[in-house]
Amino acid sequence: MAATYLPTLKQLQYLVALRDHGHFGRAADASFVTQSTLSAGLRDLETLIGVTLVERTRRVVRFTPVGERIVDKARRVLREAEELGDLARAAGRPLTGEMRMSVIPTIAPFMLPRILPRLRRDYPDLKLFLREEPSGPACEGLHNGRTDCVLLALPFACGEVASEPLFDDRLYVAFQQGDGEPPASIPAAAIDETRLLLLEDGHCLKDHALSACNRPELRAEATMMGTSLHTIVQMVDNGLGVTMLPEMAVNAGILDHTSVTARPLDAANAVRRIALVWRRASPRESDFRLLAGVLKDHS
Repeated sequence: MAATYLPTLKQLQYLVALRDHGHFGRAADASFVTQSTLSAGLRDLETLIGVTLVERTRRVVRFTPVGERIVDKARRVLREAEELGDLARAAGRPLTGEMRMSVIPTIAPFMLPRILPRLRRDYPDLKLFLREEPSGPACEGLHNGRTDCVLLALPFACGEVASEPLFDDRLYVAFQQGDGEPPASIPAAAIDETRLLLLEDGHCLKDHALSACNRPELRAEATMMGTSLHTIVQMVDNGLGVTMLPEMAVNAGILDHTSVTARPLDAANAVRRIALVWRRASPRESDFRLLAGVLKDHS
């Protein structure tokens, strides 16, 4: 029988890196090799399988249709290869080795400072690599193997995942403090749709807030700002409108040194559920459930 020649994992890594970065130099840097090494590896891959994967021009890198299909397959192969190592780690001590976790921006600055010191203390052999990104890219990265788990706010359509709920995070209405004592809670009907400031599309907090209010005109009239919650609070502090904040942000002191106050939103579904999610059937499921327990205990 003739020998069968297969692509190497390194060649597939080079291919995926080029697709992710769209530039030979940046892909080489991300792969910790020289540009000539990466280019040679991709040429060898094309020679091996007998098809052109990438059209090279001076200004642009363009993948051929078959190249796009092979990139998708390469991602799955690399993910499966990584899970071989995960199987071995899962058989050893819990929460050791490398773990890549994405955290959405409306959770990261408020929850991570509280939990990371305890994780480092209790699990010193866990090397946790963090990536802050919106829910959509975080779930995409989970499924293509870029990350291992995601700290997410539900409900959100993240695909075929397993999850462990951590806690419910109540939604608050934040507004500039006026004269007199504000009410104990703010009914959704009392929100002025023309003054509502929310994060731009892509941040699930916006969808959670609008869904909780159950007022279609809010979606049409609210101003979507491409900023952080900290920036929107500054806008509210300058009298430009009102906004919605998660309880964890209020408790973390996001309103400190401002004239902004916040009261719970009075609505039927005025909460988002914070959860840790991971790919179904991951060999590290026991690790993720243990991590979820740690996060739940320290939240």
